[in-house]
Amino acid sequence: RRMAGFRKAALQASTAASRILLKEKEVPDEGQTILQKDLAQTLERMVNKGHAGFYAGETASRLLTAVQAAGGIWSEEDLASYQVVERQPVTGHYHNVKVTTATLPSSGGIVLLEMLNQLEGYDLTQRNSAEVAHLLVETMRRAYRDRAAYLGDADFIDIPTTLLTSKAYAAGLRQSIRLDRATASAELAPTNVSPASGNHTTHFSIIDSEGNRVSATLSINYPFGSGFIAEGTGVLLNDEMDDFVAKPGAANVYGLVGNAANAIEPGKRMLSSMSPTFLEDSERVAILGSPGGSRIITMVLLGTLAFERQASAKAIVSLERFHHQYLPDQIQFEPGALSPAVQQQLEKRGHHLKPLDNRYGNMQAIVWNKKNHTIEAASDPRGIGGASPDPGATQ
Repeated sequence: RRMAGFRKAALQASTAASRILLKEKEVPDEGQTILQKDLAQTLERMVNKGHAGFYAGETASRLLTAVQAAGGIWSEEDLASYQVVERQPVTGHYHNVKVTTATLPSSGGIVLLEMLNQLEGYDLTQRNSAEVAHLLVETMRRAYRDRAAYLGDADFIDIPTTLLTSKAYAAGLRQSIRLDRATASAELAPTNVSPASGNHTTHFSIIDSEGNRVSATLSINYPFGSGFIAEGTGVLLNDEMDDFVAKPGAANVYGLVGNAANAIEPGKRMLSSMSPTFLEDSERVAILGSPGGSRIITMVLLGTLAFERQASAKAIVSLERFHHQYLPDQIQFEPGALSPAVQQQLEKRGHHLKPLDNRYGNMQAIVWNKKNHTIEAASDPRGIGGASPDPGATQ
């Protein structure tokens, strides 16, 4: 209800969305049933015809009619030519933990590995809370700077993935980090940037009795995407175009900036922050990910560090969170995530703090112990989700 209330104006502006998702143009009460008959028929066509049940035929025709009537520029060829692309994940190691995570056009994997590689040069167990927070923020700052400067669809541009995820590159970044003060993001900025102009993503983690595992994140970008449902389809259209760079240095709805590497081009796939991830050491495997817009990557970073400390699945998803994304130059943090003493120490180093009113994210995690064959699953207490066990698996 909170997300629907946040996007109520957008839903009201779409005749089909207002009719299906609202009640007399207001957000329905909790527990009220929402019937989606048009979507049911769309799904039936997909079951019967597969790819062609959506990208061609009746569903495609209705999508095109609705979008074009609303001023959109979709064509029949746009839908018919769309293909799923499979890419190899990126992998790396943080101490004894193997990290397997998403590759481009999701920025999550490269940014995550770049942060972990920087942190590997510090013994975080020997530092106090303020020092750890400072180091994490500085690694976040540098990795998100590189996200803005270099990352996009690798089918269109050459991206230095091997360099960005290398230990040697991380060592160079570490040399620029001072323990006694924050690095102003403007000191790292490759270009002048414009001020920012503000989630809805879903994640699930799965493991079966044979050890096969899935970490999957699906996104329509902002809560309720564009807010537009194509009449007669029940399909809520995303607003993923916001993940492209409209112009270099201009921020998107999450405050992220970018460069020409992520500029709009025909057939190009936009950069995202989705970070579905596998973690594995000698005894355990973790499957995790979360919605959360630009904060997804730092949530997975904190979860990875907790896994390395032998945290349980419940502890991983319940961690208090803080985030820095290079620009805007501020540490965003949940209520209770940074103690008053830590906040004072961070401000003394020159960090800018932005306390958040609400907690964020909805991480889903599974931890499998390979030695004793136990599985623990946990859903983030912040959001909607839950664990659904395989009846044949060990509990």
